[in-house]
Order: sequence, then C-alpha cells, then structure tokens
Amino acid sequence: MKKWFIIVLCVVVVAAGGGIIWYMNKGKAEQPEAITPTAVVQKGPLESKVSGSGSLSPAIDENLKVAENKTVNEVLVSKDEKVKKGEDLVTFTDGSVLEAPHDGTITSVNVYDGSRVNAGQVIAHLTNYSDLNMVVQVDELDIPKVKAGQNVEVIVNAFPEQKYEGVVKEIASEGTVTNGVSKFDVTVHLSSSKNLKAGMTATADIIIAKKENALYVPIGAVHSLNGKYFVYVQDTAQQNTESAAASGSAADYEGNGRRVVVKTGLHNDNYIEIVSGLKQGQVVLLPKIVRNANQNQSSNGQRMPGMFGGNMGGFGGFGGQYRMNGGTNRGGDR
Repeated sequence: MKKWFIIVLCVVVVAAGGGIIWYMNKGKAEQPEAITPTAVVQKGPLESKVSGSGSLSPAIDENLKVAENKTVNEVLVSKDEKVKKGEDLVTFTDGSVLEAPHDGTITSVNVYDGSRVNAGQVIAHLTNYSDLNMVVQVDELDIPKVKAGQNVEVIVNAFPEQKYEGVVKEIASEGTVTNGVSKFDVTVHLSSSKNLKAGMTATADIIIAKKENALYVPIGAVHSLNGKYFVYVQDTAQQNTESAAASGSAADYEGNGRRVVVKTGLHNDNYIEIVSGLKQGQVVLLPKIVRNANQNQSSNGQRMPGMFGGNMGGFGGFGGQYRMNGGTNRGGDR
C-alpha cells in the first residue's frame, strides 16, 4: 500500500511540474514582439494623384433645334438611326437643311413631313454612345489642384483589369454639399470608350504632378520634429555605437537607425519624394509593428501608433499610413 502511494505521489508531482512549465512557456509565447520593417530608397517615376468616383455618360448628348420659324419639307432620319457628322437630317421648305453636328445616334425625332416648327423648338436628339465622359466627384480640399488638361487614369468596375486613359475637360464652378462636405464635379473625357457603356461606374486618378526620376521612400518612413523632416537610416550595431560615442549624440539614434534630416517634395498616399538627404539604395526604418511571438512571420500584426513617440509625428499627418507594393518601382501605384 505504501509503495502504491509513493508511485501515485510521484505521478502527481511530475504532472504538476509539467503543467507549470507548459503554463510558463505559454505565457512567454504570448508576449508581444515589436519588429521594425525597413524599405530601400528607390528611384523612378513618382505621381501625385487626386482620386474620385463617378459614372460614364455620353460626351455628345444634345437637342437639335432651329433658330427660326420653319416648315418641314422632309424628315430623312428615324429614331435609333446612326448618323455621321454633316449628314442631312431634315429639309425645310425654304431650302435650308438641318445637319448632324456630330457622329452619333438619333434617339428621338419630334417632327414629320409638313409640320410647322418654331424658333428654338427641339426637332431631334443626338447621342454618341461611342464617345464617353466620366463625371468625377472631387473633395473641396483637392479641387484647387485639379486643372483642365491633366491626364487621368480610369478603372471601370465592369473591367477591373483594364486601364482607360482620359483628360480633364471641365471643372464645375459650384459644388454640392453632403453631410457638411462639399464636392465638385470634374468632367473627364475618355480617349477610348471601347466595350464601355453609358451608366457604368468607375474610379479615376487625376495626375496632378509627376516626376520620372524621383528619389522616394514609403511615406511612413518620414517624421517631423520642430518643423523639420527626417528619416532613420539603418546602421550596423557597430557603426551605430561608434558614431554615437564619437559625436556624443546618442539621441540621434533609435535602435539600429541613425536620424537623417531630409528635404521632401512630391508625395502621394504611399510614397514621398526625398529631394536631399538620402541616396538610392540606402535602407530606412519604417514604423514598428507589434505581433505575438507565436504568430508566424506572415501575420500582419498591429502597427504601433507612433514609431518613436515624443513630439515626433508622421509626414503631413499621414503618420506611417503607407502600403508597400512588392516588386514595383513606381511610386504612384495605388
């Protein structure tokens, strides 16, 4: 009996010890881990864009009228008939002719042979479904940057893999207010309307500035302090220690990053141009990301709200809100 009691006691002790070890290891595994991503300073095309959404509409959609009182001699077209610019549509008894001002489709005819028409009366309606515009709603904060003639990239929701191009044609003089926010209609003329139909929805990126050989980094790498902008350039641990000791400015370091003051230029939601202070190929530190130690490397984790705390903040209020586009060298990519 005593022998069995000792055996049972040993089993209990071993089980308890194993449970304690498991619990302690479990606690360690759940400890959050902060990692600091990095990015390489790149050189290439960088674009700054203003984005908006809207729908497609015919570029030509107009009523055809006469300027004087007339009597119709003969109607030469019918509803839904396609016509060419300059084609005769209606002849009058005084010898005058109403011609098609553009290519398009006659969507309605409101007169007949022998009918009397008054000055300003609508005789027919012409629509060109092969030549489309897009009306984009742009926020009032962005509208000052938009100018007629700027290039536009359009993605139609029905064809998400295809990119259409256009040009800013017209900017509304008056905005519409919704929930306290004013937006302005910007008319974009599409260079090609192949496969598209009026009424389709789309998004547009109006290119307000572009540089072909800009030096740039993710916008989250840039911070501000006392009116100046800076990044942290990656150093080896030995360089970091020796440089800090030699200069006596250990405050200029964060981990293995050395603070470098930069001058910035063009930027978009993802990237910002570095006019001076960095060279192509250097490695800069990005905002820290917190993840649990038991998560694998592919887990997203959670970005820390401030990379270095204190009075420092992200550039222009973006505060590290960046997105890396793996393998791309185009700063303007969305």
